[in-house]
Amino acid sequence: MPLPVLSDVPEALRFLSRLPVPRLPFEAAPGGPPDLDRLGPALPAAGAVLGLIAAAVFLAAHGLGLGGFLAATLAVGTLVAITGALHEDGLADVADALGGWSVERRLEIMKDSRIGSFGVCALVLAFALRLGTLAALAAEGALAAAAALMAAVAVSRLAGLWMLSALPFARADGLARSAGVPGLASRRTAFAVALLIAALLVVPTLGPMALLGGVILGIAAFFGIARLARAQFGGQTGDVAGAATLTVEIAFLMGLLIFARQP
Repeated sequence: MPLPVLSDVPEALRFLSRLPVPRLPFEAAPGGPPDLDRLGPALPAAGAVLGLIAAAVFLAAHGLGLGGFLAATLAVGTLVAITGALHEDGLADVADALGGWSVERRLEIMKDSRIGSFGVCALVLAFALRLGTLAALAAEGALAAAAALMAAVAVSRLAGLWMLSALPFARADGLARSAGVPGLASRRTAFAVALLIAALLVVPTLGPMALLGGVILGIAAFFGIARLARAQFGGQTGDVAGAATLTVEIAFLMGLLIFARQP
């Protein structure tokens, strides 16, 4: 992994999580919003670090005899805590906004901090899918499930990065504008980093077909969210990026499960 990618991981962790990552001596002084064109390739690596924390909780819980479901619950809960429920909030806001009768009304609903019935249902479904898939993957071995979780978190952090270039901004004053649009070179490097991390984790534990299945379902989920956002909101927002990240994470895990250990 290139040195610039590794050196940007601390900043990427501060961007993606609430972890108290200290500013290291080689980092530049903070100034303004993050530059996603520079930071993009480090996002999957930072996601792998977050996934590693959740995977360690999963392995510890499973080792204590709590079983796959409870271990998955504690791991996902840990992930939600360290990320500040950033992507869950985006998914809930996007789901609630789908109830609006016009693009303007949908964008207005999305900015409302209150959660509605659509948002609650989306979150319940998202948690059920993550917990159920992780628990099922535990049948392939606790280490395989932990590796799958780590890979899924790393790969899914591509979704927000690529969404910035896939769709126009839905709002003229959205916060997402301040981070800029990452260039093609940044996005390609990020994809390569994510694929390398996923391959190192998934191929030895679940097999190459599982990795292929995860990637295919993850890409399909990304384009599904992108198409929905274009049709319903006229473009992308930070909430759309969060919803895409969580959806890709779930789809990747499900792809791993479906194709695990296929010849």
